[in-house]
Amino acid sequence: MQKGVFVSVPILVLSLSFAAAVFFLLSSSLSSCSCPPSVSSSPNAVAVGGSVSDVRLQEKISPTRDDVEWVRDLIRSNGLHMQKNELRKGINPRTREQQLADLKQYKGISHYEGEEANNHTALPCPGELLVEQHHSNYGEPWAGGRDVFEFLAESSNLKPNSRVLEIGCGTLRVGLHFIRYLNPSHFHCLEKDELSLMAALRYELPSQGLLHKRPFILRGEDMEFSKFGSDTTYDLIYASAVFLHMPDKLVWAGLERLVEKLKPYDGRIFVSHNVKFCSRLGGDECAKRLASLGLEYLGKQTHDSLLFNHYEIWFGFRRFKI
Repeated sequence: MQKGVFVSVPILVLSLSFAAAVFFLLSSSLSSCSCPPSVSSSPNAVAVGGSVSDVRLQEKISPTRDDVEWVRDLIRSNGLHMQKNELRKGINPRTREQQLADLKQYKGISHYEGEEANNHTALPCPGELLVEQHHSNYGEPWAGGRDVFEFLAESSNLKPNSRVLEIGCGTLRVGLHFIRYLNPSHFHCLEKDELSLMAALRYELPSQGLLHKRPFILRGEDMEFSKFGSDTTYDLIYASAVFLHMPDKLVWAGLERLVEKLKPYDGRIFVSHNVKFCSRLGGDECAKRLASLGLEYLGKQTHDSLLFNHYEIWFGFRRFKI
């Protein structure tokens, strides 16, 4: 006779009742716990890779008329008038030159003595950068970088998950605004000037709290873009007052390399000030050469500054074939 395990009916009923009670207690405690919400349940959730559900896609880029009126109303309500900008007692009256002299003489206001190896400062910054002398390296006010960003971002219909390449980003006068707006690592830059790159990396990115955005910044020249990756394509490629200083031959070589990196049809290339590299060939010859590269000239646009009496001229191009 084969032996087996015998369980009486009363014991079986009691076991099932006990199991049901334990399950009820566990499910109630889980439903009432103060656990953080899951990513998928958050109304502001962002899908991996950036999706249309990203609330940042709805961010405003340029100020509205209401924004401008708000500032004007605040100035009026406070009775403010522009005063002569002069050194005044009690507001640390120092010019940039005097600030720099103080930094060199006293090593700043508070400082560690001894060798830099024993310095607790994470990114020791040269005095020339701390007094922002690099902000005066441009023919236009530093604030103009915001104007350029707004124009290019809106003209290219950019979103935070777009990818942007700047040719000659300098000290990030414009780039800072793209870096802040775009998703991490989506802003790329090619710059040849060492001082500009040091100002960008040692001062601008840390002081603006943008190190976590990890922009891809490379030192290089001769319009060489291979280090940005063969599979990377951009929604916007722009050069602000850069092509003016290059030989025409180098500009055309750069455009030929950039075509494959520009997204077809919707991607844009913008060049500021003039396109003499093209116009010097003559209208028909220029159009033919652009077409041979797969580029189409979209025309000239004028952008007015919000902050000062100034405008810029930009020339747009797109890739018309895959």
